[in-house]
Amino acid sequence: MSTKANNQDTGVVRGLADVVAANTRLGRVDGVRGRLHYCGYDVIDLAQHATYEETIYLLLHGELPSASQLEAFVRDMVRHRPMNVGHLQLLRALPGAPAPMEALRTVVSAMSATDPSPLDKSRQANLRRAARLIAQMPTVVAAHWRLRQGEEPVGPKDELSHAANFYYMLHGHVPSSLETRILDMCLILMAEHELNASTFAVRVVASTLSDIYAALTAGLGALNGRLHGAANTEVMKMLLEVDHSNDVAGYVRGALAAKRRIMGFGHRVYKTWDPRATFLREVLSQLDHQLPGAHWFLLAEEIQDTVFQYKKLYPNVDFYAAPALYGLGFPMEIFTAFFACARSAGWSAHVLEQYADNRLIRPTTSYVGAAEREYVALEGRG
Repeated sequence: MSTKANNQDTGVVRGLADVVAANTRLGRVDGVRGRLHYCGYDVIDLAQHATYEETIYLLLHGELPSASQLEAFVRDMVRHRPMNVGHLQLLRALPGAPAPMEALRTVVSAMSATDPSPLDKSRQANLRRAARLIAQMPTVVAAHWRLRQGEEPVGPKDELSHAANFYYMLHGHVPSSLETRILDMCLILMAEHELNASTFAVRVVASTLSDIYAALTAGLGALNGRLHGAANTEVMKMLLEVDHSNDVAGYVRGALAAKRRIMGFGHRVYKTWDPRATFLREVLSQLDHQLPGAHWFLLAEEIQDTVFQYKKLYPNVDFYAAPALYGLGFPMEIFTAFFACARSAGWSAHVLEQYADNRLIRPTTSYVGAAEREYVALEGRG
């Protein structure tokens, strides 16, 4: 009997589609209406009115901060943002030129070795670890990228926001208010998205009561896959290729004829527009009008319309996030690492939520292999 048939007969759901695996108070995706909420707040409202720092606090604590709480939290982030000297030496010592996600994964794992209180398993200690991880991951990404370019890392500025610091540490100059605001919006929109593949990996590791560094390392490994976080890089490659050929319809028809997946379209949950894509579409339009050299909006729109004409697929967050980041001068090689830095807030919140009401995540399988059989000695196997 084929595996496919057996899956149908035994009720196994391939890829765990629509299987409820956890209770959460963090993110809620409404795939039918195209809505996304963080702790009850519409993500579009947060992107329009909040900062990424407020959003981190919301995910970690379940409520938006007061002015004094936000001030204290920002001070904590500032304190954690500089990179550990040993971790910087580790980046310099990595052989060859590892990809940004590989370098980030290595340093996040190593951060457990420099934890100031490794035996403290309290919620407060894990909140400190979460702040440390979220604050420091952009520093690692920016430092690694500059080292790859033969340049020295640029340390953070205390007076800059999380988004502005990411830009500054990468480029070496302070972003404009528009650039800062767009980056802030991108970070907010990518901060949390329910039980996607990387978040599920994070919760599985946390359920074993392993530490938060191990859990986020697992999340980084899952996010780096081509069908998850790495899709945004593939989107930008497509946009550059189509921009060069100036033949949108030809590219789309060729991809469909060759049965190649057109990255940035379709979603396992959303049956309509991904709300993050809707919002980022307008952001990209604004970016193209206000920043010199940005010209991706009209091309992206034409690809979007052509794909919908042929396949009736809606764009997802990757499709408009990629050209927005590219327009801000972020190299496409670090798109997935940027995604990881944004998602570190949601991952950390999921770890804390798992710890608070833990049960080991241990699903079962439906066996579809050979029937029971006797062992045959080597000489008797023909």
